[in-house]
Amino acid sequence: MARIAGVDLPNEKRIEAALTYIFGIGFSSSRRILSATGVSPDTRVKNLTEEETARLRSEIENKYRVEGSLHTEIGMNIKRLMDIGAYRGIRHRRGLPVHGQRTHTNARTRKGPKKTSGTVKKKPRPGKK
Repeated sequence: MARIAGVDLPNEKRIEAALTYIFGIGFSSSRRILSATGVSPDTRVKNLTEEETARLRSEIENKYRVEGSLHTEIGMNIKRLMDIGAYRGIRHRRGLPVHGQRTHTNARTRKGPKKTSGTVKKKPRPGKK
């Protein structure tokens, strides 16, 4: 099993698809990495040589921001939006949809489970009928 950028890539998959298991690498980035390193996209992960794995690892480390550093950067960008009081930052702070979606109905993923509000039944006072 090849380990690149702290992620174990699945053995049975083609390297082209397996690289997408790394946060920050999609299919087009995967193809770009493979053409830059000269690794065939049809190669299965289990058939990669040590040299090919090393080339992939160095290409990703030197030219791409992935996994932890990318998570950190995204978090800092969101924090910056909240600090400056931008509309998108306020939506993040309140836990509401950020990209203009409706909230009257739907948006349950961002808002969480429904909070129903109903009437509270009064308890009868003791001694009265």
